[in-house]
Amino acid sequence: MRFLIGMLSLMLVAAASTAVDRDAPVTTTTVGVSMTWEGLLLPGPELEPKPIDNRKTPVVIRIVAVYPHGSDFRYDLSWYGLDVGTYNLCDFLQRKDGKPTSALPPAVVEVKPIRPPGQVEPNQLTLDRSPQLGGYRALLWILGILWVLGLLTIAVTFFFPRSKKVETAGPRRETLADRLRPLVEGAIAGKLGADEIAKLERALLNYWRKRLNLEHQEAGTAFAELRTHAEAGPLLTQLEGWLHRPGEREAVDVSTLLEPYRNLPAESLNLDAEAS
Repeated sequence: MRFLIGMLSLMLVAAASTAVDRDAPVTTTTVGVSMTWEGLLLPGPELEPKPIDNRKTPVVIRIVAVYPHGSDFRYDLSWYGLDVGTYNLCDFLQRKDGKPTSALPPAVVEVKPIRPPGQVEPNQLTLDRSPQLGGYRALLWILGILWVLGLLTIAVTFFFPRSKKVETAGPRRETLADRLRPLVEGAIAGKLGADEIAKLERALLNYWRKRLNLEHQEAGTAFAELRTHAEAGPLLTQLEGWLHRPGEREAVDVSTLLEPYRNLPAESLNLDAEAS
C-alpha cells in the first residue's frame, strides 16, 4: 500500500512538471516597468540570477523569495526589461552548484516599447508659467526702489545743501502818519506858522468829513462832532489849540497823536486840494 501511495505521488509531480512545460505563462510589460512573478515552480537545484552586464543584459531579474517544493523550488521573481522583445526569464538564471539549466521550463515574458509605433522622439514637455504668489516679487521691487530713492535724497541733501535765500525787504511804503509827523513836530517846536497850521487843520477837517460822510452838515456842526471822534478828534483839537492859543507848547506824544493815520497811505491826504 505504501508503495502504491509513493508511486501515485511521483506521478502527480511528474504531471505537474509536464503541465508547466506545456502551458508556460506569458507576462507583458513595457521598457523599464518592474513586474513580479510569484510562485514560479522550477525543477532542480536552487537557482540564482546571473551576473548583470548593463551593456548586454536586456532583462534585469531579482529573486525576492525561494520556497522548497519537494526536490524542486518555487520562486518569487521581480524583473524589468531594458530592451524591447520576448525573453525567457530562465535564460537569466543559473544554478548555485554550477550545473546546467537546460532542463528548466520556459518562463516567457514580453517587453513592449513605451512610445507608440513610429514615434522616435519623446513627447515635448510643456511647462506652464508658475502663478505669482500674491504680487510678492512686485512688492519687493517697489520697496527696493523707494529705499534707493530715499538714500539718494539723503545723499544729495548732505553733499549739496540747499542755500538759504536771504529775503531782502523792500522799501517801506510811506504812510500818512509819516507825512504828518514833520508837520506836527514843526508845530510843537514853533517852526510852523499860523497859516500852515490853519492849512493843515482845514485839510484834515475836509478829509474826515468825506470819510465819515459829514459833508452835508455845516462846517461848524461837523467840526464840533469831529472833536469828539475817537480817531479824528485828538489831532484836530491839538491843531485848534496851537492855532488859537499861540505861545508856549506843552509836550505831546506824537506817536499816539498820529496812531489813527499809521495804516493810511500817504496819498490819502492832499494838503493843497483839501485846504482849498
